[in-house]
Amino acid sequence: MPKLRVITLALSLSLALCQTAVAKPHGSAEDQAAIRQVLERFMSSLKHKDKAAYMSLFFSDKPEDITWQFVSEDTRLEHIRKTKPDAIKARQIPGNNFVALIDGAVAAPHQQEERFSNVRIDTDGEIASVSFDYVFLSKGEKQNWGKEMWQLVRTEQGWKIISVVYTIRDRWTAEAAR
Repeated sequence: MPKLRVITLALSLSLALCQTAVAKPHGSAEDQAAIRQVLERFMSSLKHKDKAAYMSLFFSDKPEDITWQFVSEDTRLEHIRKTKPDAIKARQIPGNNFVALIDGAVAAPHQQEERFSNVRIDTDGEIASVSFDYVFLSKGEKQNWGKEMWQLVRTEQGWKIISVVYTIRDRWTAEAAR
């Protein structure tokens, strides 16, 4: 019986330590701050229509070099299929890329912005994975939202975004939830 208590205690402590390790962000405080700065600059450059600042955040200025992929939430997809029966959850659309996002924001007569919350960063100092909740606003109104995940690499010029994957939830999602 005492052996069982010792084993149970050891397993409990191990589990607690594992949970603590998972909850903590990885990487140095300096890397964490630099990556958070990339997030802030992304939001600011989109909001202020600053294409040069926005483009400097990416590993390349060529859309084919940066993964930019959305996945539609099921209810949204059902709504889209009413007019486009061949719609699929995750379709690669050449015109949907990071350059198109900033060009659309710059061309829009009104302000567009993206806000991030619940940011989680994991890095070893050379590569990083960032995930967060986002809300995209146009004219101050919520257009879509979801989860976004980035992959970044640390270059001689600092942290650069190399991949963006995100879900899209929108008014059809909200209407179905009612």
